[in-house]
Amino acid sequence: MGFFDLFTQKIGIDLGTSNTLVYVSNKGIIVNEPSVVAVNNGSNEVCAVGENAKAMLDRTPKTISAIRPLQNGVIADFEITRAMIKYFINKALNKKRFIKSNVVICVPVGVTSIERRAVEEVALDSGARKVKLVEEPMAAAIGAGLPVDEPVGNMIIDIGGGTTEIAIISLGGIVESDSLRIAGDDMDVNIKDYIKLKYKMEIGLVTAEKIKMILGNASKEYYLEKNLAKNFKETDSDGESIKSKNDYIKETEIRGRDIVSGLPLHMTVTSDEIRESIMETVNSIVNAIKRVLERTPPELSADIYANGIYLTGGGALLKGLDIYIEKETGLKVYIAESPLQCVALGAGKICEDM
Repeated sequence: MGFFDLFTQKIGIDLGTSNTLVYVSNKGIIVNEPSVVAVNNGSNEVCAVGENAKAMLDRTPKTISAIRPLQNGVIADFEITRAMIKYFINKALNKKRFIKSNVVICVPVGVTSIERRAVEEVALDSGARKVKLVEEPMAAAIGAGLPVDEPVGNMIIDIGGGTTEIAIISLGGIVESDSLRIAGDDMDVNIKDYIKLKYKMEIGLVTAEKIKMILGNASKEYYLEKNLAKNFKETDSDGESIKSKNDYIKETEIRGRDIVSGLPLHMTVTSDEIRESIMETVNSIVNAIKRVLERTPPELSADIYANGIYLTGGGALLKGLDIYIEKETGLKVYIAESPLQCVALGAGKICEDM
């Protein structure tokens, strides 16, 4: 170990469109917050980052803007992204000024050299000593515990907020891949547009995201197979968490603004309606999966048939998505343990070995 290594911390960052996760060596994931920054429009001063900034989305006065500095997995606003990364790194290191960091950052498969350089520069400007970029599906596969270094085909699908990363991995490398700039955020827009068209009601993207988390589903068979509607309990006397109760809910009340009268409005929507609204996005992802499978060498195809497909990212939590992909591809689909954290955990394992 060199002298400077004593003052260097190893950090893995999943720099996502929706959420940023920071892994610190020997500590695990320290930061898991929304990739949102609130900025004063007059002074360009950062007012809030992460959870506090997300709470301001669609609620700010004209003097403040709450924005997502990353779009489709790449940097849309350089200065604000630098401020956000610097904030998260300082939070992860508990503001220890004299500690430099070696940083592993995950990027989508299809990013250009200019986009890669922008990410590196932002990290270096934020105080990193060294920066290594890793493709998201590779980090996701490592975080999911797949044997990526072995001569065996592994298929990983990481569905985030801004991108869907699909890859076939073998012998430590990506054999075939596709990076789709369609993912969870598009489903939020689908829901928002569907409600506006069908009910003449305007809702925000924050509300649309909540609806997706409660009612979002890709397969009617999900409810039939689990028999969830029959087993739903209205009370929480058995200690069941609200999150698990979302699996049982088939309708919910939403609130928004009547686009005709301009007055507040509320109504009930069902899981069938939400499934209908997002299926165009879901089918775009499934079609991309099929295209990657068509390009996969026969020997690796045989491995994938035997081992199945692994889902990671927030999109993996969409109810019934695994059932729908199984139906469309004929392959067994597994949801990785802790799918939201797989990319960050993979980045962490890589930075530990740097």
